[in-house]
Amino acid sequence: MVGWGSEGDPHPTAVPDRKATTVQVLVIAHDHVSPAGHVGQRLEQLGVDLDVHQVVPAERFASPDVEPRFPDPTDYDAVVVLGSPWSVYDRASVGSWVVDELAQLRRADAAGVPVLGICFGGQLLAEAHGGTVAASSSPEIGWTEVTSTDPRIVADGPWFQWHFDAWTVPPGAVEIARNAAASQAFVLRRNLAVQFHPELDGAVLAGWLASGDAEAARARGIDPDRLVRETAAAEERSRARAHALVDGFLAHVAGLDPVADPGVTGLPRPEPAAGPSAVSGGL
Repeated sequence: MVGWGSEGDPHPTAVPDRKATTVQVLVIAHDHVSPAGHVGQRLEQLGVDLDVHQVVPAERFASPDVEPRFPDPTDYDAVVVLGSPWSVYDRASVGSWVVDELAQLRRADAAGVPVLGICFGGQLLAEAHGGTVAASSSPEIGWTEVTSTDPRIVADGPWFQWHFDAWTVPPGAVEIARNAAASQAFVLRRNLAVQFHPELDGAVLAGWLASGDAEAARARGIDPDRLVRETAAAEERSRARAHALVDGFLAHVAGLDPVADPGVTGLPRPEPAAGPSAVSGGL
C-alpha cells in the first residue's frame, strides 16, 4: 500500500515492487451473491489490486449475525463497499458486524482514505457520517432515470436500482444526483455514496435472482425475466457508465488519475492534498 502524499523511491530498481507501486483497494462484499461486477472490472483494467473481504459466508446467508474481523481500511489506498440484502438499521440481523463496519468507515474518513459506497454501502456512509437510513416510501427495482448535477462523477441515468431503504444526506455532504424516489449520490470529503448499482451486470443480477430476489420482485409486480432482458440490452451502455463512474470517483473524489501511466504499474499518485476536503471542495 502507498498512501496519498507518500514519497516514491528516487532510485527505483529495474523491476519495481508491485506492492510499492500499485494501488491497493479493499472491496467489502457483504455476501456471496454481490460481487463488484463492472466496478471491479474497471479497477482491474487500471491495474488496481483488489483485496475482497466477504462479511457473511454463503452458509450463513439466512442467519447473517456473524462476527467478522474487518481489515484495517488505512492499510489500503481506497475502499469499495458493496450492497447487501439487509438493512443498516436491522440490528437483530446484522448488528453483530454493522456497528464495527460503521466505525471502520469513520476510521477511513479520518485517515483520508477514499471510500466508494454502493447501495447498502452508500447507506452505511450516510449513517456513519451523521445521516440517517430508514425504510423508503418509494422503493425501486429495475432501471430508473437519475438526474446528476455533477456528470464528472455520476452520469445521468438510467441506473439499475434495487433498494427498499433510503438515506438522508449527512451534514456537510454535497448531493450530486437524485430522482423522484430518493437521493441517489452524495460526496463528503473523499467519500462517494451511490444508491443505485453501477456494478450490476447480467451475472450479478442472475446471482441475486437465484438467491431469492426473484420472489421479492414478483411480490412487487415486477417480472424478473423482464429485468434480465433489459439488463442484457443495456449491458454495453451500463458498462461504459459504470467505468466512467469509477474514473470519476478516482479523479474527482479519491484524487487519483484514472488513466494509468504506461511506464508505471498501477495508477499514479497525486500531490499531497491541502486538507481533508480538498478533493471534493469544488463540487
